[in-house]
Formats: sequence, structure tokens, C-alpha cells
Amino acid sequence: MDLNLTDDQELLRETTHKFLTANWPTSAVRELIDDPIGFDRDVWAQGADLGWTSMLVPEVFGGGNVSGNGVSDLGIIAEELGRFLLAGPVLPTNVVAYALARSGSDEMKAQHLPAISAGHEIATWAIAEEPDKWVGESGALEVSSEGDAYRLSGTKSPVQDAHIADQILVAARTATGYSQFLVPAKTPGLTVELLEGLDLSRRFGRVTFDGVMVPPGAVVGTIDLAEEDVQAQMSLALALQCAETVGSTDRMYEVLLEYMTHRKSFGRPIGSYQALKHRLVDMLLWLESGKAAAVASLEAVQSGIDAPHMTSVAKTYIADRYPVILRECLQLHGGIGYTWEHDLHLYLRRVESNAAILGGADYHRDRLAPSIGL
Repeated sequence: MDLNLTDDQELLRETTHKFLTANWPTSAVRELIDDPIGFDRDVWAQGADLGWTSMLVPEVFGGGNVSGNGVSDLGIIAEELGRFLLAGPVLPTNVVAYALARSGSDEMKAQHLPAISAGHEIATWAIAEEPDKWVGESGALEVSSEGDAYRLSGTKSPVQDAHIADQILVAARTATGYSQFLVPAKTPGLTVELLEGLDLSRRFGRVTFDGVMVPPGAVVGTIDLAEEDVQAQMSLALALQCAETVGSTDRMYEVLLEYMTHRKSFGRPIGSYQALKHRLVDMLLWLESGKAAAVASLEAVQSGIDAPHMTSVAKTYIADRYPVILRECLQLHGGIGYTWEHDLHLYLRRVESNAAILGGADYHRDRLAPSIGL
């Protein structure tokens, strides 16, 4: 994406790209397809050293970013992670870091943010509720008070990388609003069931809370008054997801251009045929428009101005057009594109999954409708 990068940001992009080129080939994704854990802890640890988990953590807790604009810096990383189909909890861990830095208690920040920044603690955000309730609208997780503690009962699904998380940030509808709790994954009564999914490079789980008791110190923010925090976290998650999807799609468009330059039909490259050029131009228009929307969403989250609106606009467009780009890439590759050995299907699975996770195009159109009087 064209973020008008500073020299430091360009160095961040190049460093991340070089690291992933050396340490995360597509063969690594394939090797982990049948692995229940689904990610490489060594790559995760080295990524944390490169700043993947510290961009939204205040410096006093061991964090820091390269430009003073942590969200845009993280967007650069997310795009590169998408280009390489990185497996691992970078996005959800950063959402939790953002939430704790924004609204966690002083004790909570001191205990968890240094560990998250260093890559020693993995966190995920449990917000979604089946079916297609991405900000906990259905109230499927019940919260009741017992003395000064709270009892959680119900399910959250899908939750990315819940099976490897040390901490789970749980968002739930309560009596008069939203509340959030930071719950250790090993808390009695909390269980995680791995789900099957389209994306072979990531893991999602269903988290069940069977009367899980959490102390008052686990509350992030204020009971019943966390809706603004939940919306801010959703905006961040959407902006980072859009950046990741841009990276995956841009990579496959590059692969297609290379293929159409070298693949010949009747003695000439297939990319020289006018009808196919028209399809490539359409794809490029959608791709570049999505990049602009993704940049705008990152800037909105960083500034805090109109972030829910801008991130839903970006997600609507990208979820609508980017899967079409990948399907066109598949068709224009011909028979080779449909084989298991080609990497295209792995990227298609990621982009199609991202189009649905955190709400599809129709979901976000509904979210935008009130802003235009519908």
C-alpha cells in the first residue's frame, strides 16, 4: 500500500519482508496444515523482536513504534504478513494490547503489556458469536455478578488462535451495555474446541465458558460501559485485516502477471491478448481502490476520527472485490491454478476467509446504512 512511508517505515517494511522471505516460505504453511498448533513459535519470537507485538504498547511498558504512528506501522507489518500467509496470532494479540493500553488498569498494564510486547504472552479477543454476530450482538455469553466477582456462561466463536492463547479478552453484553474481561486461558471451566475452516494457514476455536469465575481485577475498563472500547477494537481489527488482505491479493496479482508474461499460446504471451488485458485492468482497478480504502481505514483508526465508518467502508469494498480478484487469478492460470501444488488456492482460502471474518460485505453495509438514513 502507498502510505507515503518515512525512511524508518520503509526500513520496517524491508526488514519484515526480508525476514519472512528467509524464514516463512509457502512450504512452511503447507508443513503446518495438519499441525493442530498451526504456527512456528521460533518465527513468532523473532517477529516479536522485530516489533510485531509492540507497536501499540506504550514505551513505558517495553513497546514502541518507528514513526509515532503505531497503527500505520502495524498496517505495514500486516500487509507483509498477508503477502506470506503468516500463521499466528499477530492480529488478535495486537487488538488485546491496544485494549489494555487504552482501558486496562495500571496493574493489568504492568503485568501483561511487557510480556505481550516481548512475545512472551499470546492473547486473543473473544467477541464473535454465532451465527454472524461479530460484536456480540446476540448476548450469547451471559455475565452475572456473584459478590464482587463475575460468572461467565456461554460460548464465543470463532476465536482466532484461542487454543494457543495465554490470555483471552472476553467482550460480552451485560445489563446496560458491554463489558470486557481479561481471562487466563487455563481458568477452570474454560475450554477450547478447534474448528475446521476454509483457511488452512490459521486456526480458530469455539471457546466455552462453563460458569467461569473471574475476579473484579479482570475487568477491562468499566462494567457496562465498554461499548466505545469494543467499537474501537473492532475498527483496529478491521483495518489490520484489510491491510493483510491487500498483501495477500497483491502478491497473487504479481504472480498472475508473471505467469501471463511467460505462458504462451500460439507463439505469443497470453498477456498480450486484448480480452485478457481488459480483465487485468479491471482487477488492477479493484486492487488499487482497495489499497486506498485500507490506507484510509488505518488513518481513521490512528486519528480516532470516524473510524467505525471508514473501516466498514474499507471492509465492504475489499470483502466484495478482492475474492473476485483471486478467482480471476485462478481462472487465468488455467488448469495449473486448480492443482493442490499451486499456492494460489492457499491465498484464495485466506482472502475468502477474511471476507467473512469480522463481518462480510452485507454485514458492513447494514452497519453503514444508518449513516445514510437507511
